[in-house]
Amino acid sequence: MKKIYLDHAATTPVKESVIEEMQPFFSERFGNPSSVHRFGQEAVMAIDKARKKVAHFLGAKEREVGFTSSATEANNLSVLGAAGGGHVVTSSIEHSAVLNPCKMSSGSVTQVPVSSEGVLRVEDVLKEIRSDTTLVSVMYVNNEIGTVQPIAEIGKAIGEINKKRKKKILFHTDAVQAANYLSCDVSELSVDLLTLSGHKIYGPKGVGALYIREGVTVSPVMYGASHERGLHPGTENVPAIVGMGKAVEEIDFRKGEEVKRLRDKVIDEITSSISGVTLNGSREKRIPNNVNLAFEGVEGESLLISLDSEGIAVSTGSACASHSLSPSHVLLAIGLSDRMAHGSLRISLGNETTEEEVDHLISKLPPIIKRLREISGR
Repeated sequence: MKKIYLDHAATTPVKESVIEEMQPFFSERFGNPSSVHRFGQEAVMAIDKARKKVAHFLGAKEREVGFTSSATEANNLSVLGAAGGGHVVTSSIEHSAVLNPCKMSSGSVTQVPVSSEGVLRVEDVLKEIRSDTTLVSVMYVNNEIGTVQPIAEIGKAIGEINKKRKKKILFHTDAVQAANYLSCDVSELSVDLLTLSGHKIYGPKGVGALYIREGVTVSPVMYGASHERGLHPGTENVPAIVGMGKAVEEIDFRKGEEVKRLRDKVIDEITSSISGVTLNGSREKRIPNNVNLAFEGVEGESLLISLDSEGIAVSTGSACASHSLSPSHVLLAIGLSDRMAHGSLRISLGNETTEEEVDHLISKLPPIIKRLREISGR
């Protein structure tokens, strides 16, 4: 049976060129970056080289880029380390790696609702800013429904507000799902903090990056040795950092054009060939590789398992919440009922997804939906 992977929002395969770049640092060049001898200095130089690549991608200075064990760690640092116990403004559709740190924050938190299209209105964010607001954190692209948020517009507006304030508001964006297809230039976005993940951009798992604008103070959330400006208390994962640098270096936004064409084909053919199907989230303000559909009268887990039996890997939502029986907070936030949220499917294409693979999905879905609806009696 042919295996078709359409769950790239959960993780991406590591590119061969990335594996080749990483390989020497598992054995031949295995030194600890904290060691003074030649083995250690080779590791330091490798990390610095990767830092330079990430900084170039972000349009940032090298000293503004720090490596973490994951995007989750970077998000925790941004929320808990930068908010300083003040009021935090975020959105109702953030990843749990932002929402849960917000719950742990010593300050108050306001979640701004999104439209039924899954997009924040800039004015809705601004009206929640208070005199004690210290941080605004809004994701660039939603990980479930793929909607693109107006980050540059929010950043510019916060910049104008900051001109009149003594205590500046910091602006953070989780750009994990954006990096493959959208510019993450920090000056264009007007952000103070930005999160990236290695395994969402065809790099390895276990590594993330956090951009911290020069002059911004972030307190550690874990304690130990003073690696990565004192914010990551553990020996750096050198192979993973090297891999992330290589993966960032090879990002090619032109890939998005073909991915978008295939995405639109999936949306158009599935919604026209199957009744009772709706697209979750805006079609226009959407990342090129994301399709999230709600199927009436079908349970999402059953649909996922049925497709998996045909060799097609998709998702019902965020991989981080895949073991939860609760409906997606993102789908509820855009107005779906519990029943429709449970009947939703996330299909996320990759840069190497082929027309043949998309056609196979399109051909397999209608009979599966028909069978599941007959079983449910709907």
